[in-house]
Formats: sequence, structure tokens, C-alpha cells
Amino acid sequence: MPIYEYHCQACDREQSLLFLNQREAAKSPRCKYCDSRRMTRLISRCTYHQSEAARLDNFDASTPRDESFYRDARNVGLWAKKRAKEMGADLGSQFEETVEKARSGKVLDDL
Repeated sequence: MPIYEYHCQACDREQSLLFLNQREAAKSPRCKYCDSRRMTRLISRCTYHQSEAARLDNFDASTPRDESFYRDARNVGLWAKKRAKEMGADLGSQFEETVEKARSGKVLDDL
């Protein structure tokens, strides 16, 4: 059941339309605001998810970050893991465990 984005050329509004089957999607849709059929299909935004290993490989720990970056424990954990990897330091499973607890917000549960 795809959701498509459309722009109405008559009223200049954008909207998302859900189609329950292929036949319905093949028809020319009507604008839900002005009932016009002068609709242009837009390219929708998309995202992709990276694995933890890919995020770690792509993360540049030497790039300066603003203050908001360090407010998120997940970012701090990613930075710590990357720096340890860059230095060739194996800080053991306890380090990994502590970083993961911090990243998930559970580090305070043990205190």
C-alpha cells in the first residue's frame, strides 16, 4: 500500500495520498482540497538505516561538534567508541557495556 506525494497545480498545495491497490494508483488522483485532477506526482523523501559498524566507520571523531551534539548520549558513545578504535585501544567488554548503557540512557540505573 504505497503512499505517494502530489502537488496540485490548481490550488498549489501538497498532499500525501494512500492507495490500497495498483488499479487505484494508476488512476489520475483528485486533489482533496479543490477536487482538481491537475496533480503532479512528487519524489518523496527517503531514508536508510546504517548498521552500528557502518556508523562507526563513517563517523569522523576529529570533526569539531557544536554543543548540541554532546547533549545526546548516543553521540558521545559513538565518539568514544571511534576514538578508542582509532587509538587501537581495546578497553574491554566493560567499556563497551558502559558505552551502550550510556547510549541507551540506562547508565544511571546502576548508580
